Amino acid sequence: MVSKSQIKLIKSLSQKKFRNLHQLFIVEGIKGINEFLNSKFELVSIYTTGENFDLKIGQPEIIDERDLKKISFLKTPQKALAVFRIPEYKKPNLKGLILALDRVRDPGNLGTIIRLCDWFGIEDLICSEDTVDCYNPKVVQASMGSLTRLNIQYLELEQFLILQGLPVIGTMLDGENIYTAQLPESGIIVMGNEANGISEKIQKTLAKKLNIPQFGKVQKTESLNVATAAAIVLSQFKQAASIEK
Repeated sequence: MVSKSQIKLIKSLSQKKFRNLHQLFIVEGIKGINEFLNSKFELVSIYTTGENFDLKIGQPEIIDERDLKKISFLKTPQKALAVFRIPEYKKPNLKGLILALDRVRDPGNLGTIIRLCDWFGIEDLICSEDTVDCYNPKVVQASMGSLTRLNIQYLELEQFLILQGLPVIGTMLDGENIYTAQLPESGIIVMGNEANGISEKIQKTLAKKLNIPQFGKVQKTESLNVATAAAIVLSQFKQAASIEK
């Protein structure tokens, strides 16, 4: 049985201020939990309805489905929920490609972008302070374990871009066609807010602007989803790098 204090703590982790206070976050589902168990993340506690877990650290607390529903953030709980400790940030490795996010607010978009970084071998993801928290339960769920393989840092983005001395590349409507542009092997790629794109202050830091052209005959689509745009941009950069080699 889950105690009232345990339920209160776990449910509070839906909010960023309590995740920061306790330095804890949750992972739901057997696959996701196993990804985190096999990573640098420290397990604090784990609750399951009786499914077998091959745990290297700690022992699961067996609970019934009613209790799991009390602590789960999902409409349909996935048999297990674990609490992990938020690790200390590492300084980004300023080599190769780095992805930076300017005010990305949707948890699903961030989770997908984290998966894309993992897929395309991007080790460092830099986020503006007003980008959605990567330990938000919806982000963790959408990232499907890829969160364990990225170094994600939140900071004052404009200052970071100015001080690094690396080329800063952003996607803009008035940018150069990404399919014909010469793309650098290293630099910081900036993706902007879902509704408003890259903010004016971040635009001032851009050394190169790129545009993903629209090929449809009826030009009614205003813009691409930021995660979709990130997939295209990262794919083009990696293709360019492989051709040059």
